Amino acid sequence: MFRFLASEQVSWKAVQVVQVDERVAPPGDLERNLTHLHESLFSHVPLLPEQIHAMPVDESDLEAAAGTYSQILRRIAGTPPVLDLVHLGLGPDGHTASLVPGDPVLEINDRDVAVTGVYQRRLRMTLTCPILNRARHLMWLVTGPEKAEILGRLRDRDTSIPASRISQKVAVVMTDLAAACVTDSAPKGVSCA
Repeated sequence: MFRFLASEQVSWKAVQVVQVDERVAPPGDLERNLTHLHESLFSHVPLLPEQIHAMPVDESDLEAAAGTYSQILRRIAGTPPVLDLVHLGLGPDGHTASLVPGDPVLEINDRDVAVTGVYQRRLRMTLTCPILNRARHLMWLVTGPEKAEILGRLRDRDTSIPASRISQKVAVVMTDLAAACVTDSAPKGVSCA
């Protein structure tokens, strides 16, 4: 997705990139989202370092770092911050960003950035539901057959999954056939045969 974006005509001088979530891992770690962003996008487009706002997961005080990131968001996106476009994925368990089932971060309504509990062996920093729900546009990218059932639950606004806490009013879902083709989940006009 990002490599495709890198080949498009974009006014990169007007772009500010923020992270939706990040794993607490060393710089350059293959589990870090920032590592993949560098490989797939940043190394292919003319973004200046001051246009890239990485979540400060290297700090020793993660709660203070989350507060610092909130201040960065206010500086570049207003008070309260309103992001123009948010790119989200969907996990097979219904998580999006690092808003995972059962994590207390799901209940936060007074902060835009928070630190999660351990999920898949890592603490994480994530944007919370309030800032995601203020976004002007949301784009979900959902791929793979393991996502088919949960994609149907997102479509049906199943409130038991974290992703359904994100407003769908300004959302677009992009998917491959493997994720779209599950019993009664395929969009109208899509042939799964």
